[in-house]
Amino acid sequence: MPLSTKEQEKLKDALINKKSEIESELVKFATKDENGAFKADFPEDLGTEQSENANEVEEYTNRLALEKTLETELKDIDDALAKMEDGTYGKDEKTGKDIKEERLKAYPAARTNIE
Repeated sequence: MPLSTKEQEKLKDALINKKSEIESELVKFATKDENGAFKADFPEDLGTEQSENANEVEEYTNRLALEKTLETELKDIDDALAKMEDGTYGKDEKTGKDIKEERLKAYPAARTNIE
């Protein structure tokens, strides 16, 4: 059963809020380039000791992983918002069937049903 307009608006608001939260988190450790992609910043405080440098490399590696995860979530959100605009939101990408409302409420950027 397709979502009501009211329910879709609630989910749209949730997606927009989550997008804002993710972008706020990303700017804490990454820089947005001219194409809108984020790139993790290398820690500025380079130490003089080998152990300090190793910690900085580890921190940068952690930032890269987090950046990737958050950017993937941003892409899912942007795709969901685009689907809302073109009228295909709430359709399972594999089967074409409606995604269950409970699933969309739990994760508004869902691409598929969970069987």
